[in-house]
Amino acid sequence: MKKGYKKLLIFQLILLVIFIFNSFVSSILTKYNQIIFLIIILIFFKFLFGFEKDRHRYIKDLILETIIFLLTYFIIFYLSGIIIGFAKTTNYYTLSGFIDFIIPLVLSIILKEYLRYMMLTKSEYCKLLNVTTVILFIIFDVSNAIFYNSFSNNYDSFMFISLTLLPAIGNNIVCSYISRSSGYKPVILYLLCINLYQYLLPIIPNPNEYLLSVINLLVPFSYGFSIYRFYSRVKDEDILRDYNKKKINSLIPALIISIIAVYFTSGYFKYYMVAIASGSMTPNINKGDVVIIEKTNNYEEIEVGQVMAYKYNNVIVVHRVIRKINDDGSYYFYTKGDNNPDEDNYPIKEDMVIGVVDVKIPYIGIPTVWLNNL
Repeated sequence: MKKGYKKLLIFQLILLVIFIFNSFVSSILTKYNQIIFLIIILIFFKFLFGFEKDRHRYIKDLILETIIFLLTYFIIFYLSGIIIGFAKTTNYYTLSGFIDFIIPLVLSIILKEYLRYMMLTKSEYCKLLNVTTVILFIIFDVSNAIFYNSFSNNYDSFMFISLTLLPAIGNNIVCSYISRSSGYKPVILYLLCINLYQYLLPIIPNPNEYLLSVINLLVPFSYGFSIYRFYSRVKDEDILRDYNKKKINSLIPALIISIIAVYFTSGYFKYYMVAIASGSMTPNINKGDVVIIEKTNNYEEIEVGQVMAYKYNNVIVVHRVIRKINDDGSYYFYTKGDNNPDEDNYPIKEDMVIGVVDVKIPYIGIPTVWLNNL
């Protein structure tokens, strides 16, 4: 092994000891401590090994390829929310939100990926150093989670493995491959988007832990495969650029449709789109139709004869209002499905009301109803 390789290996082993200490003895590498630590490590690295410029030839095309992958991923992911549901995110658009969450995350990703790139560049084609670099960053990513996880039962251990360890392994293998072959800039763009969207977007899809673990494992390898395919097409740069431009142009309409679909199906905005799963309102509203609900809390304006949407036992019901009672300013509604022989045997209180049905779109909800019945 070359002398430079041995020095880099010793440097990595020292970092590994620090990360293990952070995992099991005292978690010191949190938030801004982590930023300061990475800056110190980069200063030492510069002094000991020097820095290399990123001279990758296709950097603009690689960034465009990354943007195409991210657009495709977010379109598919957010459209899946129509089936798996959405969750409203905490508001991070505050000074404390930026200081406590967003800025540390951004700085950590940039510094960490720059350090990864420098280590891989200095490793050249030494397989041992490439492997130890991947292992080093895996432990770095999971060290805080190890320290704070009690591992008191099988469920805690399973959640750590599926939601933290396996995604960290997948991300670091793929990010190391891309950083080695393509530079640090595409990797930073990818990681910033994948990690920041949950802080910056008002709603996100809400998969359960098992589905989330699968997503977190598949996404980085899908990104790595997209970069691999990029290099298989890179022989003719003009054809590649035309191909990528056409691909982006085709994704823009899909992105617009996805935004509209999420707006109407998430339930967090003024209008709410719901697929009808029963025939209780036939023939006016059929099973598989989609209705657009205008959300309201002005209960005085809801009239007898209107079709109202409300939540009963965590299920959205769309029935017609047949009676309305004002009890000292509090409204109670009685409803009935147009195709039901009897009215619903419970009053609808104000806190159960979602809104009134404005528009019906025939049949387009059939796939959603079918999937929910699986």
